[in-house]
Amino acid sequence: MLKSLVLATAIASLSGFAAQAADFTLSSADIRDGGTLSDAQVANTFGCDGGNISPQLSWSNAPADTKSFVVSAYDPDAPTGSGFWHWVMFNVPASVTRLEGGVTPNKGAPDGAVQSRADAGFASYLGACPPAGETHRYIFTVTALSVDKLDLDQNASGALIGFMTNANALAKAAITVTYGR
Repeated sequence: MLKSLVLATAIASLSGFAAQAADFTLSSADIRDGGTLSDAQVANTFGCDGGNISPQLSWSNAPADTKSFVVSAYDPDAPTGSGFWHWVMFNVPASVTRLEGGVTPNKGAPDGAVQSRADAGFASYLGACPPAGETHRYIFTVTALSVDKLDLDQNASGALIGFMTNANALAKAAITVTYGR
């Protein structure tokens, strides 16, 4: 009887989390789920000549107990063996629900937020630039966290931030786009 009660409680808890997570949404004026990146969001280095502008992002219906957010852009298809983190911003205050396009190290990041060097080597957005002849997926994600901040700095790797993010995640919302050249 006790096992059944514990199992029923666990299932109800997971169902609530799934329902809560399903309500959390991410949208953008610049990108759409299943779409293709425009030249504005393409890198202006590594043989690409795009605008290297981070897209506008808006999110809504985060869990009520959200204390901060992490925003990321990740290419799981990069020929690195571990993907490529194009952008990671963490410690975004829970009061923030929107980023304008064109966030740079000196403009557009919310107070208190930290942009990591991630895999690009500098603390800012790096647009898409897959090898010639390839099309890659780019996953823009906002993750609601149960903690006020991750105790990391701008030198933290995308993998370390990802580990800490997943350890404290309440819900995730994502937009997946492609780009090829």
